[in-house]
Amino acid sequence: MTANRKLFAAALLLVALFTPAAPGAQDSRVGPSGLPVPRWVSLKFDKVNARAGPGDDHRLLWVYRVRSLPVQVIQETVDWRRVCDPDGGLAWVHKRTTNGERTAMNLQPQPLPLASGPSTGAGVRAFWTPRSLGELKQCRNGWCQIEVEGQEGWVRQGSVWGGKQGAVCRRPG
Repeated sequence: MTANRKLFAAALLLVALFTPAAPGAQDSRVGPSGLPVPRWVSLKFDKVNARAGPGDDHRLLWVYRVRSLPVQVIQETVDWRRVCDPDGGLAWVHKRTTNGERTAMNLQPQPLPLASGPSTGAGVRAFWTPRSLGELKQCRNGWCQIEVEGQEGWVRQGSVWGGKQGAVCRRPG
């Protein structure tokens, strides 16, 4: 490589390092698990201890009692995940209590229509009860495909907890 090419490559690298990210750019990074942070996971059990810090020696804050509850991992250690829940609670849970299955929760105060397709003109197949869970199949073009008690349909991506891309919860500090 010639001296000019090396100088040009070094200049490009400096520009890339010191150029701020575009507004709305994904703010994910890779955590100790090798997976992106933030990311969506669900609780594996119907009883999961939520702690003030990453370890069994930290104070117990509360106990989650909802299997398949969607939570967002916002920080992690090798064995612990700091998660944000649908009510805005932040706590540490052990990695063995979560899995990568995507679920979603209807946080709307009224039943949410499950549309037959990913568009505003699609017919309604069923209604999704408030505060209930569904399996998140996929999201595309601002819509998410959800399965709730055997009924499958589409909802707006931003209308459910667990469907949005990127960070929904921010790590304090």
